[in-house]
Parts: sequence; C-alpha cells; structure tokens
Amino acid sequence: MMKKMNKVITAIFAVITLFSCVNKPTNTMSKTASEILGNPDYLAISYGGYRQNTRDVQPTIKELKEDMKILSAMGIRILRTYNVQLQQAPNILKAISELKAEDPNFEMYVMLGAWMDCLNAWTDKEPNHDVESEANAAEIQRAVDLANKYPDIVKIIAVGNEAMVKWAASYFVQPNVILKWVNHLQELKKSGKLSKDLWITSSDNFASWGGGDTVYHVEDLEKLIKAVDFISVHTYPMHDTHYNPVFWGVLAEEENLSDLEKIDAAMLRSEAYAKSQYDSVYSYAKSLGVNKAIHIGETGWASISSGHYGPKGSRAIDEYKQGLYYKYMRDWTNSAGISCFYFEAFDEHWKDHHNKKGSENHFGLFTIDGQAKYALWDMVDNGVFEGLSRNGNPIIKTFNGDKKKLMKGVLVPPAANEISAGK
Repeated sequence: MMKKMNKVITAIFAVITLFSCVNKPTNTMSKTASEILGNPDYLAISYGGYRQNTRDVQPTIKELKEDMKILSAMGIRILRTYNVQLQQAPNILKAISELKAEDPNFEMYVMLGAWMDCLNAWTDKEPNHDVESEANAAEIQRAVDLANKYPDIVKIIAVGNEAMVKWAASYFVQPNVILKWVNHLQELKKSGKLSKDLWITSSDNFASWGGGDTVYHVEDLEKLIKAVDFISVHTYPMHDTHYNPVFWGVLAEEENLSDLEKIDAAMLRSEAYAKSQYDSVYSYAKSLGVNKAIHIGETGWASISSGHYGPKGSRAIDEYKQGLYYKYMRDWTNSAGISCFYFEAFDEHWKDHHNKKGSENHFGLFTIDGQAKYALWDMVDNGVFEGLSRNGNPIIKTFNGDKKKLMKGVLVPPAANEISAGK
C-alpha cells in the first residue's frame, strides 16, 4: 500500500512540475548581451525621455512606462542610457521591472551608461584633461549597484560617452581613464561581483577608437580595444554635412536628376560615409590583431535646424531626410548583424532650450507630444501604436500625415562644387 501511495505522490509531483514548466513565463530566463547584440529581432535605441526644458524635472515612472510600451511596440528591445548621476536611469530600470511583472512577455534590456569627466569639467575652472574627476568612482559604483540590482535588464555597462574625443573640450579624458574603469569592471566580473555575462564597453566617436586622426593611436587605446567586450562606435554624417562635407551636395553628374533623386543620392552617400567610419575602426582594430564585435553606439539625423544644417547652411535637415537615413541605417545594420543604438527615441528640448529650433532638440523619431515623424509613418498606418499614447495624446503622424505639406520644407542640398569652394 505504501509503495502504491509513493507512486501516486511521485506521479502528482511529475504532473505539477510539467505543468509549471509549460506555463513558465517566457522572460524569466533573460537573454545575455551576446544573444541580443547584433540580433535584428532586438532593435536598439538611445533614450532620454525628458519632456521638459530642463533635466531638473525627471520623467515619472508612469511616463517612462508609457514610453517603454511605445518603443516595445515598434520592436525596440535594447535601450541606451547615458549616466547614473540623475534619477532617470534608475527609474527606467524600475519602470521596466514593473512592466515585466505586469506582463511576463514584456522584454526590454539596457546598455547602462556611466558618465566620465575630467578634473574641473563643467566648472569655471580650466579643465584638466590629464586628471579624472573625483566623481567618476561614485558613478561607476552606482552603475555596478544597478547592474547587480537588475541583472535581468542591465546587460551592458558603457564607461563614458564621447569621453575621449578631443573636441569634447569641456570634459574629455585620456584613454587611460576609460581603460582603468573598464579593467575594474572586468575584474569585478572575474571575482563574481558582477555577472560574467555582463558586457563592458565605452561608447565614443569613431576617431576616438582609432578610425581617424593618428593622434588617437596611443598605447592605452590599444589596451582599451583589447579590454572591452565590444567596441561601441559613434558616426554622424549629419554633422559632417557642415564640418567635413566630402560626401555631401549635388554632384555635377546629378544635375539633371529630379529634386527627390538628388536628395536620395546625397542620403545614400551619407549612409556610405557612416559605413566608411565604421570600417575605419574595424581596420584599426584588425591592425592590432583584434577581431571582436563592433556595434554603433550612436548615429542619428535631426528633423529641424536653425543653424549649420538648415536653409542657410548645408540644407541637410528635415523630416524627409531623417526618414531616409533611419531606413538606410536600419536596413544596413540589420542585414550586417550590427546593433545600432539609433539616436534617438523622442525629442528632448532641454538640450538647447534657449533655441527652440536648435538641431539638438529634434533628433527624436517622435516629437515631445508623441507625434510619429516621417520615419515611422508606415508604423502608424499599420496600427503599431494603436491604443498607446504620450502625454495623453494618441500616436499620430506629423503634418497630419500630409506628405505634400511635409515636402514643402524639404530643401535640395547645394551643389558639391559650391561646398568645396566654401560658398
């Protein structure tokens, strides 16, 4: 009798175990960085989420969850943040954690940025680029704490944002500073104080990774390239329509094309220019004997500009060109197995709050009030954002979806020979 009872109990436990496995939430086993980076099913984007003209007003958990649902609907599965000095990044992780608790199928991961500064950065004193800020150590510790608190969400820590490029005159540091903290995080992984699956990188301009001026080709950079788990490269053809317009403008052989064909040709060259900068980093790493993944930590194209890129400048910026660039970059990186943390999800007006039409305020694929720019019009038509809203506004198309109205503000780039002549 006892043997029969034991068999019955064993059978019951077997059924319970089987049932629990079948109904196990799909995201309880979160994916690793190696599984999501370069995976076109896990699109990446840069995210701030600030809705006011100042970062003193932090997005609420409710607002962040609202944004997460919008991004998830369009296939975004990896976010990039920039610092852990403010409450924004911890709140994003909390918002994602709550969404996962509410919906077992919700999936979102984070590349957590830790901001790096030199001594006297952002003060009235002369920045000392050879000495790091004392605040860096605390920034790294906050990133470590958050990675350990949310191991199912934080899959990457990026040490610094454009922290080595020398035109970041207010705050840049030497490569040895980034190397120091990357090595520190790698040691924490080895000792079990961070997950061994957590990937460590730094996110910087292509030149900072050795893809440009040889002034960056120093021993500490070589060591850094070997120390990171992957290389996170920034490329901005949009900025170079003013600063280095070797690819921009209407070529002589294009003069007889229609206006739209001229624009499309210029935007295809912009994509090729971004590829060339990516390839330059690949070539430099290869020259060091390094063969590891390179992903795009940042690239983007603004939709409005009153400055260098507007009607009186390179005529590079409008929603139509932004839409083309977004499509071309997604198509290329998805097919090539490259993650592209496209910059950025939503407009943020705090960046140049004194100038409403400043380009830095208008890199988003959505406006502040949640209108989808031209790059995403097809998604609106396909009902991707149905039932979702931002600031109480349903997700609708900019210009009320009137393409003729949108195209009225689209300018043809100047002739290439005019640009080269400095006219």
